Amino acid sequence: MNESQHIILASGSHTRHDMLKAAGLAFTVVPADIDEETIRMTLTADNDEIDAADVAEILARAKGEAVSAQNSDSLIIAADQTLSMNNEIFSKPADLEEARETLLRLRGNEHFLHTAVVLAEDGEVTWSYVETARLTMRRFTSDYLSEYLLRAGAHVCQSVGAYQIEGLGLQLFEEIEGDYFTILGLPMLPLLGELRRRGAILN
Repeated sequence: MNESQHIILASGSHTRHDMLKAAGLAFTVVPADIDEETIRMTLTADNDEIDAADVAEILARAKGEAVSAQNSDSLIIAADQTLSMNNEIFSKPADLEEARETLLRLRGNEHFLHTAVVLAEDGEVTWSYVETARLTMRRFTSDYLSEYLLRAGAHVCQSVGAYQIEGLGLQLFEEIEGDYFTILGLPMLPLLGELRRRGAILN
């Protein structure tokens, strides 16, 4: 691996794109063409006790391998995030009504965000990392929830928990324990460390 090797982000996430760009990385975006929801449902159906962190890593690996298979000369960064509460793995809300239901279930409770990132080359994952953050939502009022969804809009459906802590979603929380970038969806410090170790970016 060297600095001349092209880096691809296998994600359509604007947040992940912005984090890498802000850190000064040069890369292009090629979203992975996989059916995430079907894979997630299959994994949980086959084993209702599967660890949510493992699901995140399996999905990140699937994305990285899929994009790497079509771009063998590039270094692929792929990531995925799952949310779990009481051993249940949540999915992204399909619409604002489902977002409301998700937030009502999370209200006043502790949940976990598991974020996986992998690097893939020549169709295979060559490095992976998973990190978990613990978040506790406050007991916000129904009026606040309605106001939040009105102001945040359909954008909340892009997040498995129907929130973005870098914006209005921060007001939903009472306590947050974990790496900020992990919560946003990409553990940046471990990723940058591995890229430097490989010589993909300047050390």
